[in-house]
Amino acid sequence: MKKRIGSYPRVRIEGGGSGVVSQAGGVLLVETARKTGLDTAVSAALTPWRRPRAVHDPGKILLDVALAVALGGDCLADAVLLRAEPAVFGPVASDPTVSRLIDTLAAAGDKALTAIRSARAEVREYVWMLAKDAAPDTGGQVIVDLDGVLVLAHSDKQDAAATWKKSFGHHPLMGFVDHGSGGTGEPVAALLRPGNAGSNTAADHITATQLALAQLPKRHRRGRSTLIRTDSAGGTHEFLAWLTKRGRWLSYSVGMTITEQIHQAVLKVPASAWTPAVEPGGEIRDGAWTAELDGDTLKGWPKGMRLIVRKERPHPGAQLRFTDADGLRLTCFATNTAGRKITDLELRHRRRARAEDRIRNARATGLRNLPLHETAQNRIWLEIVQLALDLLAWMPMLALTGKPRLWEPRRLRLRLFSAAAQLITTARQRHLRFAHHWPWADVITDAIRRLESLPNPG
Repeated sequence: MKKRIGSYPRVRIEGGGSGVVSQAGGVLLVETARKTGLDTAVSAALTPWRRPRAVHDPGKILLDVALAVALGGDCLADAVLLRAEPAVFGPVASDPTVSRLIDTLAAAGDKALTAIRSARAEVREYVWMLAKDAAPDTGGQVIVDLDGVLVLAHSDKQDAAATWKKSFGHHPLMGFVDHGSGGTGEPVAALLRPGNAGSNTAADHITATQLALAQLPKRHRRGRSTLIRTDSAGGTHEFLAWLTKRGRWLSYSVGMTITEQIHQAVLKVPASAWTPAVEPGGEIRDGAWTAELDGDTLKGWPKGMRLIVRKERPHPGAQLRFTDADGLRLTCFATNTAGRKITDLELRHRRRARAEDRIRNARATGLRNLPLHETAQNRIWLEIVQLALDLLAWMPMLALTGKPRLWEPRRLRLRLFSAAAQLITTARQRHLRFAHHWPWADVITDAIRRLESLPNPG
């Protein structure tokens, strides 16, 4: 009988191998950038910052960093992942060249940010056209979720400050387009703010909404076809008045703080006025009811506002607040959507929780920390993060089907992007051959075929 040593086979390790590409699955993101025209759009946008006789194109440099972040990197130096595989990612600039470009764009301020954002908006409209039924506006309405994110800082970076959670860092306000239950989401706004920025600052919500609207196709930049959805931080008079201003007429669904007036109004709602809440499938949500408030609670708010409250049995172990009643948790939101049942509106607002998934994905894609010291530099970093998240949203929307369409960035990296492949050159063409035993090799090759079948941009 042969004696076993350990649980795993023993493999002898040596260097000097060739013909194998690591992170070969990243070709999915490269092909997405090429087919959507993101590479050429960013390159054209950053042309003013290309120095005479420069070897590397500024747009390619910025997109390379975004690709590295999409593959799991969290700093500028992680572009080395791409530099090690020139056969797949092309020539990649050195670390000093990357740093100089970031400094140059940071010094340009809003001019550089506007150029990058304009390129993203142009490509987004084209991507949604390519996606057809998979586009987030197929149902006739685009939903934009706004939410704040706490980004911790472990050094004294510019504008880092104590946060409302007694931590230290920054408090950016983010915006994401909700792809619905059949997809994920994509970023459309990132407003960098100090750590001590207020949660319910109307001016910041207005600015973030302006950034988000500028990223949408022109037909969705005003009118009821665009819904702005926030938590109670957006429930301010100034913000709702701005959303519904004449000529803008945006739809909204925003959380509201339970004030004493609202609390007293809830206590006066008769039992017959409460309607059971529903689940996405239409079945009744156990232990949850909804009702609509009117009268004095709407005084001073924009015309057409509806105030809807939900009461629900708290989860085991949850502590009640002084604004709750009869052992039930109370939550409230406002909307200007008319002609729909309050149960449907409550379900729509509850789906705002998907924004937490988008934030978790952003943290896993370069937003875990802000790696640079100056605020102007970190504003460029936020644009890089959004470029990475765009690619991670557009690639599944255009190339994946079934369950892989819903995979979040960490799973995409583990199963698709990390796959290695053999590089073969024949008839002056390069081929990547993925191992047939890799469980998701078919997912990769099918996705590549779908991307290749798309028309070339321009």
